[in-house]
Amino acid sequence: MHDERQRIEERVQRLHDQRIKAAIYAATVPFEVKAWQAPGEPVSFEEAAAAPYAPFAMDTPWGPPWGTTWFRMRGQVPAEWAGKRVEAVIDLGFIGDWPGNQAEALVHRTDGTPLKAVNPLNQYVPIANPATGGEQIDYLVEAASNPDILADNFSKTTPMGDVLTAGDKPLYTFQRADLAVLDEEVFHLDLDVQVLRELMLELGEHDPRRHEIAHALDRAMDLLDLDDVSGSAAEVREALKPVLSKPANASAHIVSGVGHAHIDSAWLWPIRETKRKTSRTFSNVTALADEYEDFIFACSQAQQYEWVRDNYPQVWARIQESVKKGQWAPVGGMWVEADGNLPGGEAVARQFVHGKRFFIENFGVETKGVWLPDSFGYTAAYPQLAKLAGNEWFLTQKISWNQTNKFPHHTFWWEGVDGTRIFTHFPPVDTYNARFSGEEMSRAVRNYQEKGSATRSLAPFGWGDGGGGPTREIMERARRLADLEGSPKVVVEHPDDFFAKAREEYEDAPVWVGELYLELHRATYTSQARTKQGNRRSEHKLREAELWATTAALHAPGYTYPYEKLDRLWKTVLLHQFHDILPGSSIAWVHREAEAEYARVAEELEALTREAVDALGGGGPRVFNTSPYERSEVLRAADRPVYVEVPAGGSAPVAAAEPPQPVTVENRTLDNGLVRVTVAEDGTLSSVHDLRANREVLADAGNLLRLHTDLPNYWDAWDVDKHYKNRYTDLLDASEITVVEQDPLVGAIRVVRSFGNGSTITQTITLRAGSPRIDFETDIDWHEAEKFLKAGFPVDIRAPHSSAEIAYGHIQRPTHTNTSWEAARFEVSGHRWVHIGEPGYGVAVINDSTYGHDVSRTVREDGGTTTTVRLSLVRAPRIPDPEADQGRHRFTYALLPGATIEDAVAEGYALNLPLRVADAAGAPEPVVSVDGEGVTVEAVKLADDRSGDVVVRLYESRGGRAQGVLRTGFPLAGAKVTDLLERPLADEHVEVVDGGVAVGLRPFQVLTLRLARA
Repeated sequence: MHDERQRIEERVQRLHDQRIKAAIYAATVPFEVKAWQAPGEPVSFEEAAAAPYAPFAMDTPWGPPWGTTWFRMRGQVPAEWAGKRVEAVIDLGFIGDWPGNQAEALVHRTDGTPLKAVNPLNQYVPIANPATGGEQIDYLVEAASNPDILADNFSKTTPMGDVLTAGDKPLYTFQRADLAVLDEEVFHLDLDVQVLRELMLELGEHDPRRHEIAHALDRAMDLLDLDDVSGSAAEVREALKPVLSKPANASAHIVSGVGHAHIDSAWLWPIRETKRKTSRTFSNVTALADEYEDFIFACSQAQQYEWVRDNYPQVWARIQESVKKGQWAPVGGMWVEADGNLPGGEAVARQFVHGKRFFIENFGVETKGVWLPDSFGYTAAYPQLAKLAGNEWFLTQKISWNQTNKFPHHTFWWEGVDGTRIFTHFPPVDTYNARFSGEEMSRAVRNYQEKGSATRSLAPFGWGDGGGGPTREIMERARRLADLEGSPKVVVEHPDDFFAKAREEYEDAPVWVGELYLELHRATYTSQARTKQGNRRSEHKLREAELWATTAALHAPGYTYPYEKLDRLWKTVLLHQFHDILPGSSIAWVHREAEAEYARVAEELEALTREAVDALGGGGPRVFNTSPYERSEVLRAADRPVYVEVPAGGSAPVAAAEPPQPVTVENRTLDNGLVRVTVAEDGTLSSVHDLRANREVLADAGNLLRLHTDLPNYWDAWDVDKHYKNRYTDLLDASEITVVEQDPLVGAIRVVRSFGNGSTITQTITLRAGSPRIDFETDIDWHEAEKFLKAGFPVDIRAPHSSAEIAYGHIQRPTHTNTSWEAARFEVSGHRWVHIGEPGYGVAVINDSTYGHDVSRTVREDGGTTTTVRLSLVRAPRIPDPEADQGRHRFTYALLPGATIEDAVAEGYALNLPLRVADAAGAPEPVVSVDGEGVTVEAVKLADDRSGDVVVRLYESRGGRAQGVLRTGFPLAGAKVTDLLERPLADEHVEVVDGGVAVGLRPFQVLTLRLARA
């Protein structure tokens, strides 16, 4: 037989694309269209319905960037269409085929009921099936003219990322608004041909099935009447039935499909637009559920549900009905799909608390799994926290984006930093926006790492990132692929069902220990520094407000614990931990609003804390310590430095204690008897001598500020590529080095530098009495572009690994690059501190707002080893926000010589939780205190059920076993171990002995105690 593959393949493609698809709608009549441009921000349906509308013609430009245009569309179904399937078809002038980053619209009835959304891949609205003829149609269509930020594939800067800079030129040209008859036979023929053609192209050249499909398609196309596609469609479909009905191989891989619509809570659009995106996508999904009984849709992010509940009650009611019918599956159990590395431990816990509780309260559903397909790597704290929230499984696919190393598993047990394991799956289809194409199904099978041991994988299907969701075309593909020779078997099912089956067949899956590090998007630890600083400070201010509100509720008559305010503020902070806000990868509008929100949150939390402290009664200045560690340090009270001693989580009078030794300042040298710090003529540190250990800490210039050229290959705000290290300038020209404070309690030297495009850095290097910690209070006026600023500390230590704080613990990473896995970790994340050490001696670098850093080591000519820790301070990406990070930055980082891990933990808290001075008459005991090293109190609050119980969350912070006794500053009636949602755990018990609670913790264990008051 002659090889006619090319002719057949080309013929099928042309007939499908040009003739079959064009015949899907058999007849059309245009709507009468009128328009009204809403001024400014979106308006309510009621306001739009009452607005004046003007005639509007097709092929007319409409829609300024970020604008809203309401269209009134009226029409009548022709009488001759009786018995046919009639739809509205609307094309707003869509560009490309991505639903989420351009024009979108929500279609309403005139009574305000949302019907369905339209986007490039979902342009229809059902009207009648069958029609009776003569139906009067009257729609109000809310159309959003969002700009296409991706127009140049992230290769060019754009002003479109903020309504303040985007201009007002119309972006789109309206193409179509029709009543149309859907020819169902042609519609199904279109899908038959698509599925068979795509399967054919994925099969091997010598696979008989490929040739069978090709010749079947060729024969079928002979039956297609090009002058009457509709009339011949049934005969063509009948000819294709034999190849469409051949069952899959008995050993075929099983793909569990679940509908999905990834909606970034903000990214290339602001939060206000996400609120509308949810209504559009969710109305599409509920409409599809009405049409396909076998459809199941998985949806995470409680925040998005809440937006729909509060703004679109009709859509909310349809979601509730779909949940009852089992077609809508709430998943994830988090408030938003948060960044996987940067949120603090308590914030991750609250993501689960608020997310899981929302689903329980609103649907009666307790989610079983963590759904984070798109976050940029995952902290090793997740397995434990997920389990403590009642979860059984974890899903992501982002690690498939790795730049260097292919992750070795798709189904495995993930072991966290404390030893907890959770059953985990990466869909081998390598997307959370699957559409069941032939290429995707072939990839899923080819890519699947568990062949021979397991047989199934998950495929979230539907258009996403900006929403859109599944379509009827995708559902039709799934039906055709349910049992088709040459393809994996597709079954649409709930993620819980998939995970139960996957675990049953692969209980002995391999184990991955530690973080899930994404070898990409490493710059998200640093980009948009003010957003990150807002998160860090909000987390600590929330801790502070809860602690002192609890103290006041226990000891101040008449004080009322601010449940609602704290709940609202927590949710605001959790929202902004979304994986394109906190990482700094959104448009300018998003980060402008985030900074404003953080300022508002800080102001409210400050007021709540002041109110709580004031409730304790006036009478004299006291110092309040929110840290879980007792503090002996210098603070500024009444505009003078004072050395004070304060218990952990408690207060003390502002009474001067005697410091161990005063600070001296001489010839650019600060000395407090613990360390001696010398500033060189170029403003770097020429020496840090640890007087206690009698050793020089630095191997070279310390606090070396290095400015790197930073142009990654693709994603500017997301990525920093290894070549950034090759081109740099060391900032060694100090225009000013001045002693600015010389007091027995404080010595400080100011260093000022100017560089680059008019940027300046002012640093105050401060040493205080009684502490070896050297602070670098930093004020940057930043005007650079495509640059990356780091501060380096080359330390004379041979450290085999670094330790970086993560949520509820710390993680060790090798300092060598023996393998490609270590080499790929050239930029890593951490929270408040990084520690390096050798037996007997260590050093910590502490910060109050940054997350990115790198650690490297080299051997010197003298045989010693230099281990260098470099903090990533600020970047200057230009895409998607051309003004990212420009302007003022104020933060502090510190060097802590002679530090143990416990010292690093304590000083990390101290730097991020400054002592507070206020008038208070009473001196209530701390709400809780702990006897026992390594047992660290992270959160103190009243129980969310308003029972008056006190909830305390603590963890083991050193990485070893810990024993201790928790004592309370109130009469204790009993104690229970609970999950994160404050529900007692039946198999966990603690003893109350002599008014205290005995606790024993394994390394990095998190423990939540619910304490009843006597």
